[in-house]
Amino acid sequence: MTTDQDLSLDGQSAAAVFSGKGIDVTPNKDQGVIKVVKRPGIDGERPMIADRVIVHYTGKLVNGRKFDCSRDRKEPFCFNVGKGQVLKAWDIAVLSMQRGEVCTFLCKPEYAYGSTGNPDKIPPNSPVVFEMELLNFEGEILTEDGGIVRRIKVKGEGYTYPNDGARVDVHLEGSSGGRLFDCRDVSFTVGEAEDKGVPLGVDRAMDNIQKGECCLLYLKPKYGFGSEGKPEYKIGPDNDILYEVTLKDFHRAKEAWEMDLNEKLDLVDGVKNKGNQYFKSGRYHQAVIQYQRIISWLEMECSSSKEQQNRIQDYVLTAHLNLAMCFLRIKDFSQVVDNCNKVIELDEGNEKGLYRRGEARLLCNDFSLAMADFQQVLQVNPSNRAARAQISICQSKIKQHHEQDKKTYANMFQKFAERDAKTGKMKRRRNDCLRNSMNGEVSLKRRRRSQDCRS
Repeated sequence: MTTDQDLSLDGQSAAAVFSGKGIDVTPNKDQGVIKVVKRPGIDGERPMIADRVIVHYTGKLVNGRKFDCSRDRKEPFCFNVGKGQVLKAWDIAVLSMQRGEVCTFLCKPEYAYGSTGNPDKIPPNSPVVFEMELLNFEGEILTEDGGIVRRIKVKGEGYTYPNDGARVDVHLEGSSGGRLFDCRDVSFTVGEAEDKGVPLGVDRAMDNIQKGECCLLYLKPKYGFGSEGKPEYKIGPDNDILYEVTLKDFHRAKEAWEMDLNEKLDLVDGVKNKGNQYFKSGRYHQAVIQYQRIISWLEMECSSSKEQQNRIQDYVLTAHLNLAMCFLRIKDFSQVVDNCNKVIELDEGNEKGLYRRGEARLLCNDFSLAMADFQQVLQVNPSNRAARAQISICQSKIKQHHEQDKKTYANMFQKFAERDAKTGKMKRRRNDCLRNSMNGEVSLKRRRRSQDCRS
């Protein structure tokens, strides 16, 4: 173990001490980061590249002077390891640790603060020492809902990633409960992986994966095989699954800025038809991907030709309407409202946009707003029976809501009255006790005075 006495040395002496007690954890074994274990970890698992890690640390110069400490701030430090968010020495050091492990690292300047140092704290070209405790770590969360978590086994190469429409060649190994159910090489178009039986989570993770990367993807049911499961793989409904993915090669699709308007318009019908196919088969998330591609291509486009401009607007409007329908099916009502709002910006009297926004608001219990939408539908098309029926439902819901409010307030006032009555009784009892006490004292004083007079 190292001690503060060990650290009260110059750089060469510190290196000799650490070399004698520790191990070089740098990939090229240049003594850039030397590690001494002070307390072993509690299990054999180590972080992988991009994992979110939580650490406590203390940083010192080799003469023992402390320049930073997370414990002094009473707050651990979090970062994604191996992503260049911290000192190079930290990325190397933490990847060598186990959960619960406490280590001391001697770091050469080129792995720490370099030739510039850190003003007022670390002189230029200074080796530094860090004591670090790895409190915990977890995979990198790729989606807001935590449904896709990635852990990188082998880092990829290059600075580009597949995009929607890219053609990818991958090796897949799928498992559930430790049982391998899928092992194959497969090529697919990003955004259309469902066509090859590849789950949504693998498809959606592709824009984070580099060529040559091998990673583990932990998929919640929404991004795996959902509530239907996968009978051919003997995967039941609502099961978490794990896929190991190796990206062997890919060819990016053209980005929107790389295509002229005519190219985009030539592709739109095929993308819309693909989205419609997914929608009809109940693959709503996959359909969303296709409709969003249309919007990303055309939403900001303008044409000098009136005919072509109308065509652009029709495509964008239809894509937003289709997205609203998809989000209705997957119960993401805020997205329904957002897409319908964009439809109504383009066409304020759009019957489908108003109706679908009303449906979403009704399902969110915004009864008054929903009824206003359905009333606007009737202004556009007085013969829309569905809108009339929805207005009746809204009126009924509003009435039920008012009645429930009345009951709630009645019960509330009843409770207040009971509480006040109870409080009044307690006050009266206290007052009665006080009066009785005072009367008792007065009677006692009178008896004493009477006895004094008789004597």
